Amino acid sequence: MNEKITTFLNSGLLEKYLIGDTSHIENEKVEAYISKYPEVQNAYNTLQYNLEIVAKSNAIEPPKNILDNILEEIDTPVININEGKKYKKWYKFSLVASIAALIFAGTSFLFYNQNQKLNTYNNRLNEENQVVVEEIFDLRSDIETNNKKLDAIMEQFIKLNDPNTYKYIIKGNERARNLKTVAYINPKDKTSMIDVVSLPKLPEEQCYQIWADLQGKMVSLGILTETDRQLKRIPFTENASRLNITIEPKGGNTVASTENTVAEISIQ
Repeated sequence: MNEKITTFLNSGLLEKYLIGDTSHIENEKVEAYISKYPEVQNAYNTLQYNLEIVAKSNAIEPPKNILDNILEEIDTPVININEGKKYKKWYKFSLVASIAALIFAGTSFLFYNQNQKLNTYNNRLNEENQVVVEEIFDLRSDIETNNKKLDAIMEQFIKLNDPNTYKYIIKGNERARNLKTVAYINPKDKTSMIDVVSLPKLPEEQCYQIWADLQGKMVSLGILTETDRQLKRIPFTENASRLNITIEPKGGNTVASTENTVAEISIQ
């Protein structure tokens, strides 16, 4: 790899381009490098893969029905209080006076009744608007929470792409053929993470437990479950030579049942 490509990969432009944090000029530069140099294309594909892993394991479900509720409240009907009036001609003065009095009384009642309905509607609308305001405040709170989760996701993404992070794919043996997990270990930062991809189903009284082999002694790193399929931290064990996954009684064991080993891999 020539010095020009190395300098570009170390500049951080590729990572910024992937998350949409580059200018138009920077976009052209990155896309030119991707199309011209296979090494840059491979690095870009690796970054995309790692970002998908982080996004999958930290999926954020948005609030249900909040958008529909807001749109429903905004789409309010308009009340037309203008009423058409029809007048008739009367030929006798006495009838005209009587009809005028009735019309005045009826119109007064109509406007009074309409005003009462309008006040009731306004009160209901104010109450519903208050509900919308409260939901908007809840949504803002959710946004703040999601921003914090996004920061955590970016931190995991950075760790996955650290050159000092080693990736280990752990596959099951004949006792658990569909078992697959991926471990990420960074001896420099002394951090370990694991992504549970798939675990064969066990009886309720059993569980999967992961261990680190430290000079022949098995140190527990925790229990693995199918419902916990997300990128998560596990204890870092310095100078460990292997990772083992065993079948243990429900709740885990203090001593590894090596005869029930279903997966193992050597680590650096």
